[in-house]
Amino acid sequence: MIIDTTEVQAINSFSILESLKEVYGTIWILIPVFILIFGITIGVLVIVWFEREISAGIQQRIGPEYAGPLGILQALADGTKLLLKENLLPARGDRSLFSVGPSIAVISILLSYSVIPFSYRLILVDLSNGVFLWIAISSIAPIGLLMSGYGSNNKYSFLGGLRAAAQSISYEIPLTLCVLSISLLSNSLSTVDIVEAQSKYGLWGWNLWRQPIGFLVFIISSLAECERLPFDLPEAEEELVAGYQTEYSGIKFGLFYVASYLNLLVSSLFVTVLYLGGWNFSIPYLSVPDLFGIKAKDGVLGTTIGIFITLAKTFLFLFIFITTRWTLPRLRMDQLLNLGWKFLLPISLGNLLLTTSSQLLSL
Repeated sequence: MIIDTTEVQAINSFSILESLKEVYGTIWILIPVFILIFGITIGVLVIVWFEREISAGIQQRIGPEYAGPLGILQALADGTKLLLKENLLPARGDRSLFSVGPSIAVISILLSYSVIPFSYRLILVDLSNGVFLWIAISSIAPIGLLMSGYGSNNKYSFLGGLRAAAQSISYEIPLTLCVLSISLLSNSLSTVDIVEAQSKYGLWGWNLWRQPIGFLVFIISSLAECERLPFDLPEAEEELVAGYQTEYSGIKFGLFYVASYLNLLVSSLFVTVLYLGGWNFSIPYLSVPDLFGIKAKDGVLGTTIGIFITLAKTFLFLFIFITTRWTLPRLRMDQLLNLGWKFLLPISLGNLLLTTSSQLLSL
C-alpha cells in the first residue's frame, strides 16, 4: 500500500492545527481566571494599606509612610519579607496537615470570587445557585484551620483550630438563613439575578430596606466568619499565643494573613451584591450609562463604571469593618457562642419565616 506524502503532511498539519486550537482555547479560559486573581491580589494589598492608615488615624499614630509614596508599598514589602523568610516545620507535628492547611484556607476563599458580579455581565461563572455555592465553599476554610492546628502538635494551636471550627459553625447558620431570605425575595439563587431584582426602583429597591434585620445579622455573622475583632477568639493572643498559626512562619504564615483579608473582601462584596444593589447607580429612573450617553451598559465604559460603583460600595463596608476592629473590645468565648446560637439564630430564623409568609401572601 502506497501512501501519498502530501496526504501525510495534510494529516499532520491538521493535527497540529487542532492541537493549537485546544491550547488556544485553554489559554482563553485561563486568562479571565488570572485577571481575577491579579485584581484580587491588588485589592488585598490596598486593603492592608487602607487598614493601616485607618488604624493609625484612630489611634493618633503616623502609620506607614516610608515604603513608597504614602507608604503604599509597605504591604508589598511585608509580603516579600515573608516570602523570603525561613519556613520552619514542627519536629513532631503532622507535616502533611501542617503544609496543606493554609492552602485549603486560601483556595476555598478564592473560589468564592467566581460567583461575584463586578459589573453587568462581568462575572466569572453565573450559576443558578451562586450564593449557596459561596456558602458551601466558604465552609471548607475552617477545615484547613483545624488541620493546621492539629498538625502543629501544639495544644494552643489545636485549641485555636477547634475555636475556629466552632465559631464558623455557630455563625454559618444565621448567615445562610439571611441569604435564603434574600433568595426568596429575588426568586433566584443567582447573584446576577439578585442584583437585577434590586435595580427596578433604584435606591429604594435595595434589599437593605426590605431586609433590615437580615442585613444586621448578615453583617455580624460576616465579621465572625472573618474572625475580626470583636470575634477573633481563635487567635486571641493573651489566651492562645496566636491560635492555629502559632507554629507557622514564612510564606505559610503569610497565607493565613492573606486568607483573612480575602475573606474580609469577599464578605464586603457579598454585602454589596445582596443588599446594596451591586453595580447599579441606584438613583431612581436614572442610570450611569444614560447619564454619560452610553448606548450599551455592557460596553467598556459602562463596565468600568459598574466596577467602580461596586468597589465604592465595597470599600464603604471595608471601612466599617476596619473601624469596628479598632473600636470594640474582644468577646469571651461563651459570649461569642451565646450570641450566635441564642440570639442570631432565632432572629434569622424568624426573619426567614416572615419573608416566606410575605411572599406567600403576595401570590
